[in-house]
Amino acid sequence: MSRVQLIDPAQATGERKRVLDQIQGAFGATPAMFRAVANSTAALKSMWASFGALGGGVIPAKLGEQIAIAVADRNECEYCVAAHTMLGRKAGATSAEMVAAQQGESADPKTAAALRFALKLVNDRAQVNDADVQSLRDVGFDDEQIVEILAHVALNLFTNYMNVAFAVPVDFPPVKMHRQAT
Repeated sequence: MSRVQLIDPAQATGERKRVLDQIQGAFGATPAMFRAVANSTAALKSMWASFGALGGGVIPAKLGEQIAIAVADRNECEYCVAAHTMLGRKAGATSAEMVAAQQGESADPKTAAALRFALKLVNDRAQVNDADVQSLRDVGFDDEQIVEILAHVALNLFTNYMNVAFAVPVDFPPVKMHRQAT
């Protein structure tokens, strides 16, 4: 049971309702995570705007979902592992690629570097060094993409923390966690 109220979109008004209607339109439903964050209209607007901005960014959707699932698995967020597995599959990732991403791995060197960097940001609380950033440049990422990788991590920390802290019920098909030792 959620530790915060799940806002009923049918009872929402004003700006909260407008944002929840956009989410309903995008997903065909209003996922529980958004219903939980809707307790704060400002937080809801922030989260939804971040999803929109990063969805239109330079990082491909598939890589964004692989980053999301790696961060979610590291943070033991069952909700986000389930949601981003489904979204990753829709973005073109195979089941095997999504399982590997949960573990911070990929057969693609560029994706693998992005996942290593994302998990270093999480594990070391953003305490990266010149070599960590250079490792991304070495596989072809530019500064715009590198900053966007960090933005994906930050957004996923927000969603992970929301779901874990408030015990938001998972309303996506469940996925086995593969949490690796940190």
